[in-house]
Amino acid sequence: MVGIELELAVKLICDSVKAIDEVEEISIENARGRILAEDIIAPINQPPFDRSPLDGYALRSEDIKGASKQNPVKLKVIDEILAGGYTHKKLGKNEAVIVMTGSKLPKGCDCVIRQESTDYGMDTVKIYEEVKHHQNYCFEGEDIQKGSRLIQKGEKISNIHIGVIASMGYENIKVIRRPKVALISTGDEVVCGGKSLAEGKIYDSNRRMIASRLEELGCEVVMAEVLGDDENLIANEIKKIIDIIDVVFTTGGVSVGKKDIMHEVIKVLNAKKIFWRVNMKPGTPAIYALYQNKPLLCLSGNPFAAAATFELMGKPLLYKLLKDPALKEEKKQAILQDDFLKASRGRRFIRAIYDDGEVYLPKNGGHSSGMLSSMIGCNCLVDIKPGTLALNKGQKVEVVLL
Repeated sequence: MVGIELELAVKLICDSVKAIDEVEEISIENARGRILAEDIIAPINQPPFDRSPLDGYALRSEDIKGASKQNPVKLKVIDEILAGGYTHKKLGKNEAVIVMTGSKLPKGCDCVIRQESTDYGMDTVKIYEEVKHHQNYCFEGEDIQKGSRLIQKGEKISNIHIGVIASMGYENIKVIRRPKVALISTGDEVVCGGKSLAEGKIYDSNRRMIASRLEELGCEVVMAEVLGDDENLIANEIKKIIDIIDVVFTTGGVSVGKKDIMHEVIKVLNAKKIFWRVNMKPGTPAIYALYQNKPLLCLSGNPFAAAATFELMGKPLLYKLLKDPALKEEKKQAILQDDFLKASRGRRFIRAIYDDGEVYLPKNGGHSSGMLSSMIGCNCLVDIKPGTLALNKGQKVEVVLL
């Protein structure tokens, strides 16, 4: 049976789902990596007053013209302002106020001289150099103007965003709700870690691998289970969870063997199958269906195939749900630094390491769909076109960044 092209598969997936528009309010302490659901407007100026950028003396520039080490100017110190303090006194002629970094500047001053250019006087101070009008002077609102838009709705919140938001006095902000995901790893042969490995069994890796990737991409994993090859059991678990999740991912059971039961699961659910099989390797037998208008993406059980097809089809699905710019597919042209001599009759994706326009194949293992360890350190997939006999060192290739 011939499958559909990857690009069509991705289009069918994305066309069938709508972006999440539900909003929740959370503490800014928990906001890193979330998608902003509202514009952030500055409620105050930043800084909220004229302030000193250094430890020194606030004064009038006209009073210290010509000041030098050989010809110091002497001023009367009328007050001291520590950070967080202020004074009601206004500077007059030949007067100075001791100020600290961040302190509010007194009225009447137009500059600040650093304390290293003085004799550190407390009642009077000798000034050893000139300072110009508004030198070392931070103006109210010079960083942020009250009423300005600081961050636009739809942006992904970084630690710098959080710093800016915190400087405005916010404690909570509104963000888009995270996608809620159910993840099922299927197979009678699969057992959870921590147990002894019986004959013919393998430890679960897909569930842990994809669950951690989902969390890394900003999803909330509501359920992550290992279930045996029982179509009714799997269907019932999906029925239980479907009302509170946005998408279901499964691994295993998608091909044509006796225990490839996801076809039967879809029948039991009476779900609408959108496609089965994609013209690519690994992950050819991927299935996509809709159950109660919720996406059900069934991936191959082979670990690398599950990882690769999740990146190529699952991540675009999450991008459509969340509109996180970090989830948008990014491709690069690169020069291959190693030979890949295996012929590719159909379209193939292989693991690799992209670095500044060059791409390297892993040295620590092969490219089989069942091999996962050679994926360590890889950050891209090389897209090999159908009918390619071999890839040679120095050849230009296209890569999908992970």
